[in-house]
Amino acid sequence: MNSIDTHKSSDTDSSARKKIRNIAIIAHVDHGKTTLVDCMLRTAGAFAAHEQPGARVMDSGDLERERGITILAKNTSVSYKGYRLNIVDTPGHADFGGEVERVLNMVDGVLLVVDAADGPMPQTRFVLRKALEKELIPVVVINKVDRGDARIGVVTDMIFDLFIELGANEQQLDFPILYASARDGKAASSIEAMADSVDVSELLDAIIAAIPAPNGREAAPLQILVANIEGDPYIGRVAIGRIEAGTIAAGQAVGVTNYYSPHPRYIDKISKLQRFEGLERVDIDSAGVGEIVCVAGIDDIGIGDTICDPEEINALPFTKVDEPTIAMTFSINNSPMAGRDGTYVTSRHLRARLYRELERNVSMQLEDTDSPDAIIVKGRGELHISILIETMRREGYEFQVSRPRAIEKIIDGERHEPMEEVLVEVPQDYSGVVIEALGARRGELVNMSPPEKGAIHLIFRCPSRGLIGYRTEFLTATRGHGIMNTVFSGYEPWKGELPLRNTGVLVASEAGVASAYGLFNAQSRGELFIDPGTEVYEGMVVGRSLSSMDIIVNVCRRKHATNIRAAGSDEALRLSPPIKKSLEQFLEFVDTDELLEVTPEHLRLRKRILNSETRLKARSRGEN
Repeated sequence: MNSIDTHKSSDTDSSARKKIRNIAIIAHVDHGKTTLVDCMLRTAGAFAAHEQPGARVMDSGDLERERGITILAKNTSVSYKGYRLNIVDTPGHADFGGEVERVLNMVDGVLLVVDAADGPMPQTRFVLRKALEKELIPVVVINKVDRGDARIGVVTDMIFDLFIELGANEQQLDFPILYASARDGKAASSIEAMADSVDVSELLDAIIAAIPAPNGREAAPLQILVANIEGDPYIGRVAIGRIEAGTIAAGQAVGVTNYYSPHPRYIDKISKLQRFEGLERVDIDSAGVGEIVCVAGIDDIGIGDTICDPEEINALPFTKVDEPTIAMTFSINNSPMAGRDGTYVTSRHLRARLYRELERNVSMQLEDTDSPDAIIVKGRGELHISILIETMRREGYEFQVSRPRAIEKIIDGERHEPMEEVLVEVPQDYSGVVIEALGARRGELVNMSPPEKGAIHLIFRCPSRGLIGYRTEFLTATRGHGIMNTVFSGYEPWKGELPLRNTGVLVASEAGVASAYGLFNAQSRGELFIDPGTEVYEGMVVGRSLSSMDIIVNVCRRKHATNIRAAGSDEALRLSPPIKKSLEQFLEFVDTDELLEVTPEHLRLRKRILNSETRLKARSRGEN
């Protein structure tokens, strides 16, 4: 194994550049790329013998570890056989495609990881298309070859077909294929060699052989395109990017500009110059073309900016990411329980936090409303925005959000809406209910593969708005056996009206504390969301109705103390367990006349208009 070189300076000549490999790991969600990065770090000696870093060390955020997904792109670097391998781990979920798109600007090749049983999935297609468009060189890893249902030959053919379909050039089609079991920490160039493999050294060798050294203009003035931003409590904002031209040294003065507003913004001085060594950033004195560096000391810098020579202000173009498709309104919490849990509760706090999110979340957009207390947040999908909501509530923010809605466009004078490609894998017995449900949501079945091992594969094109609220219904309809993945596929003419939620809700009639007696009477009307002892307010949603109509219930009602009954004549108050919804489930369930109250401690669904009489009058006037 090779230990990491921690010298304090970096050569800037062409010989040093030829020893650099910049590569991004891309894959569909849960195909094992983050675990594979762990293996690469171990094989290259990134961890000392006494270190026990655990699994998926690159997923450092709490939400990433809890959900088992990568949300933010991460950088690392290892030294192996005299080469420096700069590695970027990217998200695998389509909602975080913006993270993928911007970091591809830093690399010269990609490591495409594909599950040996699943084969290429919707996000595989999305990230590979972006990589091929940038003319990046691929190395393919078929992972999880130890799965009992692995179909390596079929998956290999599917990968070749996908490359051809996406228009790969001859050099890109000549990709090496390696086989891996990231869980067991080994990879090899053939299935037969897997038995003798003990690490992923063959994979590292393949990267060095297949991925080209970075190009650049060594004698030209400095240019670095900022692709990522990190916060550091000691040195402030840290801009991360690849040196496209020239050299950079710690302490030098630099200019900052942007391709879309190319006039010089300001000149500042670098306080620290760093690069990645394993999972850490280490100080260096200088760096040259091809290196991925971390620049500190420039306070007002953002993703897409160019750090350049102050005497030669020339901005680099920054690829604009795909536009958002889903919008939600964030507003201050004005419920009767507002301010009890949160540290940050004002509109000033809310707006400042959301605009701060834009500094690194390039797929997100904000739009002001007529009210200073509300702002529209636009993202790539429900998960994209729900991660922001969960992050903010953990930071102490308290606010309300509306039902997600699709962002429409007017194209050539005609109303268009975002469409999704929906890939469904479901047991054959449940295929009919899925086809019927997505058909009702204006989904079009475009492909159906023959059953394989009891499962059938379906591909739909469906309006984004038709999928809002469907995921939970899908899991219920397939008894948890179905798998559904989606990826944005463009805009098409509006498909017509869609039915919204097909059930009403149980709405509290008064403020107080829910009693067992009140909940017992209410549960005959539907399914409850709360337990006895839960504090409620008028207009708060406490359950789902069995009918399509909203029902007002008094969950605070108690038995009169004067009732005199024979011993044992009282009916036993047997309450069904309440349904405890997650944040995503609430976002799928909330209707247009409702809001989700989000605090660090609670998620409460409520009517926009709390008073029942006022709500009925507004409904009669056609208002929500």
